[in-house]
Amino acid sequence: MSDFHEVTVRHNFETAHRLPHLAGKCENLHGHSWWVEVTVRAPQLAAGTVVEFGAFKRALREWIDTFLDHGTMLGATDPLAPVLAGHGSKLYRFGAEDPAEQEQHAADLGSPSVEAVAELLGRIAKDALHTLPRAAGAYVSHVRVSETAVNAASWTAGRP
Repeated sequence: MSDFHEVTVRHNFETAHRLPHLAGKCENLHGHSWWVEVTVRAPQLAAGTVVEFGAFKRALREWIDTFLDHGTMLGATDPLAPVLAGHGSKLYRFGAEDPAEQEQHAADLGSPSVEAVAELLGRIAKDALHTLPRAAGAYVSHVRVSETAVNAASWTAGRP
């Protein structure tokens, strides 16, 4: 395997979700203190970096804070979605047939499981990375999302 460089940024956010299709306590609306770690890999450096930390963190954090932090993530068919939306609550829908622009990243992700949140944030990070100066060949290689101190899921990119 060739040599490469990696950088990782972290961010935390508070968001509720529920998974009514699963049996057990996750059927209930509940919240977590989520942590996300996003790793960017490059085969070489540009101006000594893979991507400038500050700009990448700002882009990622801005999206998370705007659309997820102190909100609720629900599947599009969840009967709670129209109730919460009707009360002006911040809501991010997974699997929406006709998603709002901000929800297009999750249109094919059926529910807000921690695995789906990791993939969603991988897509968001990829979009953010492509707007910034970066090393040639830099790509989002890995996303890890922790929903509790003991539960986490990862999304790993295929070959760039």
